[in-house]
Amino acid sequence: MQFTQDFFKPEIREEFEIQAMMKRAWAAQMEVLQVVADICEENGLQYFADGGTLLGAVRHQGFIPWDDDIDICLKREDLYRPQLKALLRASAFGQIKIMIPMVTCIEEIREAKALIEEIKKELDERGIAYNKEIKVGIMVETAAASLMADVFAKEVDFFSIGTNDLTQYTMSVDRGNEKVSYLYSTFNPAVLRSIRNIIKCGREAGIMVGMCGEAASDPMMIPLLLAFGLNEFSMSSSAILKARKMITGYSEAELQAVADKAMSFVSAKEIENFMRDFINQ
Repeated sequence: MQFTQDFFKPEIREEFEIQAMMKRAWAAQMEVLQVVADICEENGLQYFADGGTLLGAVRHQGFIPWDDDIDICLKREDLYRPQLKALLRASAFGQIKIMIPMVTCIEEIREAKALIEEIKKELDERGIAYNKEIKVGIMVETAAASLMADVFAKEVDFFSIGTNDLTQYTMSVDRGNEKVSYLYSTFNPAVLRSIRNIIKCGREAGIMVGMCGEAASDPMMIPLLLAFGLNEFSMSSSAILKARKMITGYSEAELQAVADKAMSFVSAKEIENFMRDFINQ
């Protein structure tokens, strides 16, 4: 589908986004929708080069953004507001949640939530329907967010752990760089400790903790995530049957014993070897 330069202007794009969101809401039982800023200087669209966003866009792998995603959204409220408004209006037609990406500090969460409340008041004044109890959560994918998870959990309705970026930022490694890619492993003890802490903080605060990324469907990771207390796994449809079989095949005591042993190791290789032996036994 081809779009003209004018399409990306907020006043033209808003109604398109609203209609698209309504269709997605109708088509699914539940959608967690992430508003993400995608800076693409090679796109050729000046709107993008200036910090424009696309609803539902994701950062290109290997592309280093000039700033944090939510930071871009908050700095370009003229772009972010229409997207949030579209999400809220679409929530009247289906179960939608809003997820704030790439959070690093409490101010970002509070500013985004305040903006959502402003838009709610605007919709109320115009008599436009939306789900007044719409849930707002965050993607936990930075080292800062994992360390502040206990604080952030009190501010939001749910967590979604983005393991790909969390691993990259925790290990200070670009997963697209072959020279240091050997350091990129979700089984690294530092990453696993971060994941365990995020889940623990979320559960203690009484909020749902889910996970997206490759780790959620990794057979060697699933027993650990279950033991940590993960509520929701996001994976491709082809991985669901195998994951379901694994999830129902273990007792709570068995999972906890395996996790305790795995977390006693001090290297990614030791943990991977142990988990491989466990699932193959």
